[in-house]
Amino acid sequence: MQRGSFQWMKSLNKAIILNKIRTSGSISRAQIAKETELTPPTVGTIVKELLDQELIKESELGESQGGRKPTMLVLNTTGFHIIGIDAGPSNILFILSDLSGNVVDKIDREIGNPINETKFLELLTHGVQQLIEQNSQLKFIGIGVAMHGVVDSEAGLAIFAPNLQLRNIPIKQHLESTFDMEVKVENDAKSLALGEAWFDDNQISYKSMVAVNVGRGIGAGMVINGKVYNGEHGIAGEIGHMMIDINGKRCTCGNKGCLQTLASGPAIADRAMELLKHGEKSVLAEHQIVTAKKVYEAAEQEDVLAKQLLYETGVYLGIAFTNLIHISNPSKIIIGGGVSKAGKHLLAPITETIRKRAISEKAQNTPVTISTLGDYGSSLGAVGLVLSELFEPNV
Repeated sequence: MQRGSFQWMKSLNKAIILNKIRTSGSISRAQIAKETELTPPTVGTIVKELLDQELIKESELGESQGGRKPTMLVLNTTGFHIIGIDAGPSNILFILSDLSGNVVDKIDREIGNPINETKFLELLTHGVQQLIEQNSQLKFIGIGVAMHGVVDSEAGLAIFAPNLQLRNIPIKQHLESTFDMEVKVENDAKSLALGEAWFDDNQISYKSMVAVNVGRGIGAGMVINGKVYNGEHGIAGEIGHMMIDINGKRCTCGNKGCLQTLASGPAIADRAMELLKHGEKSVLAEHQIVTAKKVYEAAEQEDVLAKQLLYETGVYLGIAFTNLIHISNPSKIIIGGGVSKAGKHLLAPITETIRKRAISEKAQNTPVTISTLGDYGSSLGAVGLVLSELFEPNV
């Protein structure tokens, strides 16, 4: 679907009807008119356009309300596909998803270091092009990009990618001019939050939630009524730079004692190495280089030091989450990212800390879970960026 067609789809009434069909699963034209308060002729005209566009399709007949059985309408989830890109610090994951979040193809590319803007944009272009060529029989509706670092989502600009040391990368402009498709760009943690809101069926009842991406860095995305909250200057959710210990280690941001220096993957590895240097006993001493993954594997072998490290990491995260709860009072907190794979070692100290520190009983019982989207969390969130623009446009 070329950009012009995508923009055509974003009229308010079309979005209302399309979203009604999506959320209902199966619905008649008459029921759409009744529930949206649009006139039957308006509904009929727009439904015909959506059928012609192949975004919806007719399904089985519904229950009769006294006359002929109505023809039901459903979303044509496989009629179009979206490319979702998770541009992380070291790798770029490209996925191809249908409109229901079903991943049908993927490509993983390593980012060389050092890298410049031209080579980075070339990596994006080649990955998208390869997915399109491998699936030439499919129709594409847009491209979503979950980019690590600080992002200007309106401009589609990666303002600062700290791990790549790149600034002001015109991702949206480059991809739209190359592929003539709608492109949406957002921070990876915020994309993860949107992915959870769109593709985890259990989230339907939650009015607000926070998703925290814990990996090489730590970031969070806040979703309020299905929308990502960016804040005044686009930095809402940068909890990795929430200061936990004012006398702590220097962070890459220049401050001391940020959460990122205590609970990120590299921080877990650094803490392990320090303890080993001071003579602590652990199977980790067998490794010349210790990583967070090795700490997790040692904890799985009941290594006392590794289990204690992960427990302390959970406490640090619990303190940060308590602060989040006091500020935004979310219905739920979801943890994703590489460190989340150690979830069974982290959840107990996280929930214990929140119960000890939150100021009300309900706040103390805020649910904290591990993301069910696995390695596709941010890339599916990138898909959600396009879907949310199509189904719920700001017009």
